Amino acid sequence: MKIGIVCYPTFGGSGVVATELGKGLASKGHQVHFITYSQPARLDFFSENLFYHEVSVSQYPLFDFPPYESALASKLVDVVRFEQLEVLHVHYAIPHASAAYLAKQILKTYGINIPVVTTLHGTDITLVGRDKSFKPVVTFSINESDGVTTVSESLRQETSTFFDITREIKVIPNFVDLHRFVNKKREHFKRAIAPGDERILIHTSNFRKVKNVSDVIRIFHEVNQKIPSKLLMVGDGPERGNAEELSRQLGISSEIRFLGKQDAIEEILSVSDLFLMPSSSESFGLAALEAMACSVPVISSNTGGLPELNVQGITGFLSDIGDVSAMAKNAIYILEDCDRLGKFKKAAYERAKDFELARILPLYEACYQEAIDPIKK
Repeated sequence: MKIGIVCYPTFGGSGVVATELGKGLASKGHQVHFITYSQPARLDFFSENLFYHEVSVSQYPLFDFPPYESALASKLVDVVRFEQLEVLHVHYAIPHASAAYLAKQILKTYGINIPVVTTLHGTDITLVGRDKSFKPVVTFSINESDGVTTVSESLRQETSTFFDITREIKVIPNFVDLHRFVNKKREHFKRAIAPGDERILIHTSNFRKVKNVSDVIRIFHEVNQKIPSKLLMVGDGPERGNAEELSRQLGISSEIRFLGKQDAIEEILSVSDLFLMPSSSESFGLAALEAMACSVPVISSNTGGLPELNVQGITGFLSDIGDVSAMAKNAIYILEDCDRLGKFKKAAYERAKDFELARILPLYEACYQEAIDPIKK
């Protein structure tokens, strides 16, 4: 198939999933065209089947806000026409689904009927989509899509609850590439971070409020009082400054490393013992899955799609949002005994295998074909 993928080209979950999906599809022989405003963070061109088309937005004094949605729709028309795409897969409803709908209507004037598959990732439904200024457009765009998927059963239910959806929504969970995300022996790296053989805890995110990065610091503070340990904070965003300040106030800043955005996250996960995800909302928990693939158990909040991934008492523990004491207690329980930690690590990896890329790719291929077939008839 010739597939167009529209996504945000950032380190966020929707962009990562879209990029890894495209790379996986390309490796199976499909021709994949990424259409967005800059090259996606994880996109490389080690495949003859991968293409990138940049969306440029003209700057005019008349516009306080550049009309990205219109520019995207025009670019979609251009790429579909001249690359002869068979299906568009848009990730994150706003504004990609509505831009795809506009492009689809324009393409009909050229005698082209392009099916659109929309994948809902989380905050496009749970946060932004509920804004009154967006909700009618989001609802319309979802219902006008030729196929709709979500990354968890929790998000599917939330979408149906808050929007008047008439189209079937299929759950296709997020996935992980077990060839990339695998525990690699990096003892020299581990010794550099934890020269005293301390336990290494890790958190990765975009440091938005919903990620509760201050709770990460508080959890680690309680753990560090009981167990010699280090904390790696990977990523960047608006809450980083607050997290750094809190670590100084608690007197543990010397035990924490803020590493910023990292491409080779699997290298860092490979030296880690425990992953912390105390988010207020997670549609799935992709970062937790990548940690589990590297044999890192998870301490998380009990929200959204996380209970569909993190198995209580087996791959880690789930606690109520904001219950720092419970999360710290569970973290200590896992970390204080080497044999127990080893069992949790093994179970985390075994659970990650359920979400291997090779298992999920055929589900998307079938979804595309289902959207294409009615148009071909």
